[in-house]
Amino acid sequence: MTSLLAVRNLRVELPLAGSWVAAVDGVSFDLARGERLGIAGESGCGKTLLARALAGLQPESARVSGSVLLDGEELLGRPDREWRRVRGARIGFVFQEPGAALDPVRTIGDQVVEPIRIHGSASARSARARATELLREVAVPDPRRVFREYPHRLSGGQKQRALIASALASDPELLIADEPTTALDATIAAEVMALLERLRQKRSLTLLLISHDLNLLGDHTDRVLVLYAGRVVEEAPTAELLREPRHPYTRGLIRSAPRLSTRGRGARFEPIGGSVPDLSERPGGRCAFLPRCSERFEACEGPEPPLFASESARVRCYLYAKVGSGTARARESL
Repeated sequence: MTSLLAVRNLRVELPLAGSWVAAVDGVSFDLARGERLGIAGESGCGKTLLARALAGLQPESARVSGSVLLDGEELLGRPDREWRRVRGARIGFVFQEPGAALDPVRTIGDQVVEPIRIHGSASARSARARATELLREVAVPDPRRVFREYPHRLSGGQKQRALIASALASDPELLIADEPTTALDATIAAEVMALLERLRQKRSLTLLLISHDLNLLGDHTDRVLVLYAGRVVEEAPTAELLREPRHPYTRGLIRSAPRLSTRGRGARFEPIGGSVPDLSERPGGRCAFLPRCSERFEACEGPEPPLFASESARVRCYLYAKVGSGTARARESL
């Protein structure tokens, strides 16, 4: 597979108390054409800010640096008018809260028609027909009626489907879905994810899926990138990461996730103690997970570990000076 998206040393800095603090700190990864990449981590780890920066949707106060190449073309540093040519046409974005992402004073039809007209040459009539067909494609019941409705008249699942239709209106190459099931109940969430997978296959989409739910990523991604405090702490093929998580943070995420098939009645979850450090509390140059880590040892008190890499995985932890040979531990050689 050829690379569609190449991200190098991406930093998103926010102003805080008179200085700049990195909320996304030196993130690098590649996304192959047709691949499904998951980004995991707790709230506050930088997942959404990272995704928005990839589409030029970061806060106006943010400062973004590094490199984001889409099919070899640099996106960072473009003026907003050029970003508007990329968003929708080449990158589709499904937002976390459809109720907040949809304009409450415009009909659903208007909001699906808009990207068709902006990024194409369709007439008003053909754009309306295309929008109605898109609503049908995303399994919205009675699409002609929904076309005329306002967002407040729709259920959460219908709003999310309408948002997906809008994101796909101009046939993008890359679809970024930011926690697309957060506001939905379990049944509707499963339907939305099944829909996304059908559309991905039908349209040969490349997918970047953001979620705190590793079970969901396990079913819908090929590879997972784990973020903690704005930094990559682990990356591996999804099946490998779930079978043999290397970073203590990844292991904590897996232990704290609900798994009905393996937990009996009365079984307790194993939450990770503490919380993600606030931007003002992040220890520059040291492992940010150290205060919460139950596996820390002497080397962890020193500088932040690099990303130890193998052919298939990367992990930022001194427990693993060499990735790929089972569970080789750095403490044995330090």
